[in-house]
Amino acid sequence: MDEFRYVSLAQEVVFGPGCLDRISEAAERYGWQRLMLCTNRSMRADGIAARLESLLGGRLVAVLDGVQPHVQAEQVAQALTLAAKKKVQAVIGLGGGSPIGMAKAAASELAQKHKKSTPSPATADNHSHIAVIAIPTTYAGSEMTPVYGVTYAHESPPRKVTVHNPKITPRLVLYDPELTLDLPPEMTASTGINALAHCIEALYSFTRHPLSTAAALSGIQHITHALLRCYNDGKDLEARSEMLIGAHLAGQSLSSVSMGLHHGICHVLGGTANVPHGFANSIMLPHVIRFNAEAVAQQLLPAASAMSLHTDGLRPVAIAEKTAQRVHKIVHDMKLPQRLREVDVKEEDLPHLAQLGFQNHTVQNNPRPIVNAKQIEDLLREAW
Repeated sequence: MDEFRYVSLAQEVVFGPGCLDRISEAAERYGWQRLMLCTNRSMRADGIAARLESLLGGRLVAVLDGVQPHVQAEQVAQALTLAAKKKVQAVIGLGGGSPIGMAKAAASELAQKHKKSTPSPATADNHSHIAVIAIPTTYAGSEMTPVYGVTYAHESPPRKVTVHNPKITPRLVLYDPELTLDLPPEMTASTGINALAHCIEALYSFTRHPLSTAAALSGIQHITHALLRCYNDGKDLEARSEMLIGAHLAGQSLSSVSMGLHHGICHVLGGTANVPHGFANSIMLPHVIRFNAEAVAQQLLPAASAMSLHTDGLRPVAIAEKTAQRVHKIVHDMKLPQRLREVDVKEEDLPHLAQLGFQNHTVQNNPRPIVNAKQIEDLLREAW
């Protein structure tokens, strides 16, 4: 690597058990008087949403607590209407990737609305910025990235549009491992594999740089050491803390590099075939590692070391294969889906999904060039 470029984003990260209690102090420090909460029903059922409402008191002026998976366009419109009506200054995403993605989408749309209604260009940026606060309770990593996706489910065919905007990177992130203690085993497993996929893809991204590589390798080490422990004993606070550190590093590794085939395909599977994002990751990751092995074997070598794999005397491509096998075993041990047919993807839909993948700009950033849709279709058939 002879040269690199990346953008470092202004962000405050607070990590530690019980740190949710510091949100009121942070809101005071930043001057946020009118906040909106985006979350899902599980956070309401677990009592976490109510706890947050109590901590913020009168500062919390709006709540959207039924956020659906994949950030649905219709719900984004609802969130925008609510946020505009309540004159929101900052939007909180509490939960996994979908609530945090909804907070990003609502903040982005609200900022655009403010900017259009501001007559003076000189003050437009000051009035248009709406802060995002992320409180992750899974390992999805959205809290660290300047990216969100919106699903247009009622179009034919349904599609997921990815938006990249540095201004919607969460300004404040609160990592409280105590909030993950009740995360169900399946959600622990699927979002944990999602975090691992972030690290793997960051390692061989064509825009990788020393910081992203260091974060990815450290993330792989933490994740592979802690994920199965969390899956087997969700109340293990030490394992939960280490896993959340791994997820933070995974999100950090991906925040300033370009994604490739893996995430592009997973977005298509989610937006068009309604496959949960974590399941898409668990199925596709070993296959994509193999697909890219010839092109990225050298970049994957340290991943094998971070996973504590024995690789003495093996060629780089063989080490990449061993890495894929390790990922497959982790997926198997956590009883996650390993085939697309297990998540109701129909074989006759594979050509169409492949064509949508070929049109996806993220897929076109893959280090092994994607020159036609048949390459993707073959990959999907291997995973089917």
